[in-house]
Amino acid sequence: MEMINFLDIIKETPIKKIKKGEILLRNGDLSDSFFHVEKGCLRSYIIDNKGKEYVFQFAPENWIISDHESLKDSKAFAILNIDAIEDSEIKILKKPADSVIKMDMESLNEMNQKLLRRMFTLQNRIIHLLSATAEERYLDFIKTYPSIVQRVPQKMIASYLGITPEGLSRVRKELVRKNKIIS
Repeated sequence: MEMINFLDIIKETPIKKIKKGEILLRNGDLSDSFFHVEKGCLRSYIIDNKGKEYVFQFAPENWIISDHESLKDSKAFAILNIDAIEDSEIKILKKPADSVIKMDMESLNEMNQKLLRRMFTLQNRIIHLLSATAEERYLDFIKTYPSIVQRVPQKMIASYLGITPEGLSRVRKELVRKNKIIS
């Protein structure tokens, strides 16, 4: 049984250039891939029955993003949409047919670190949505995604935080007034 080196797979997978707004996965699709962002930024989101978007996750450089339910079960349809929020360079990685079990230790550690970072970010996000003020959620967003604060449209950040764009504007003005952020 040959061991799989995840880092080699990432290095050997060709880069695909995608344009801002390009959709990589739609709700209802089947997916056997996840996306590793080399340059740019992707997002995953849902759209409610009234057409309103809710951002679930951002994936800047060196992050992975997918619809894990569909990825885990090849018969499950994606519930998330994934698109590029700026021109990006990504690597499309297919789910290994023989699963992660055959990966070498270095690959397992690398994959584990990426998944743990994603899991910690999502857990922290849920806790903040349940218990933190809009100001605390925004400060946590800045801490989690420092490289994209100025690159992502404010309406997407507001959606991620669970507030209106006007609410985000008020939070930002208050933080500038308190000298906690620079505008």
